[in-house]
Amino acid sequence: MADYDNRVVRGAMAGVASVDAGLRAHMLRVYNYMVGALALTGVVAWATANSPLMSVLYRQVATQGGVALQPTIVGWVVLLAPLALVFFLGFRITQMNYSAAQATFWGYAALVGASLASIFVAYTGASIASTFFVTAATFGVMSLWGYTTGRDLTGFGSFLGMGVIGLIIAMLVNMFFQSPAVNFMVSILGVLIFTGLTAYDTQKIKNYYYAGDDGEMAGKKAIMGALSLYLDFLNIFLFLLRFMGNRR
Repeated sequence: MADYDNRVVRGAMAGVASVDAGLRAHMLRVYNYMVGALALTGVVAWATANSPLMSVLYRQVATQGGVALQPTIVGWVVLLAPLALVFFLGFRITQMNYSAAQATFWGYAALVGASLASIFVAYTGASIASTFFVTAATFGVMSLWGYTTGRDLTGFGSFLGMGVIGLIIAMLVNMFFQSPAVNFMVSILGVLIFTGLTAYDTQKIKNYYYAGDDGEMAGKKAIMGALSLYLDFLNIFLFLLRFMGNRR
């Protein structure tokens, strides 16, 4: 009887160890996708900003404060295309095969890079780099906390989701009023909301892992997890850049 009990315990421990190893491999895959997408976005943004394509996407407009960049018709298409693509990926990924999901994910990251080319014109390289490192440190701490905490962040995530909706409304309204105070508050709230979402999304990715998934399903789960964390990182960076970045 004792020998049987020992075999049961050893079997249970082996199962837990197998799940832990699988979960670590899954999370590493998610982070690799995310880092790869961020690298692609950065390279495309820099290359676009330093190529003739920039004049196709933006035109210079004289303002009271100097010169501003205004999107052309092509620029607006490039700016809005990532939004359409991310909704397409979110709604269609279950019907896609793994290769199509990968192609859509990398295409989305590249389009985001083209749409963000203007930051390399508007801000100094040093301030972009310093903001990126602050973002990376903040993201790393919160993602680690989301992975290790025993607290259920489901309710926390729902609250932050409503905060994102409020943030979007405030940004749209401020497009007409152009209030510096509102812009500053939106930037602070944006950093706080997406920092919180980093922890929530990390825990959600961890909880959605299932050792019994086949290679196709596991791959698509990794892509969607990477997309969530990519968006969290990118939004923290862009909101931080609003008040940390030094304009040219």
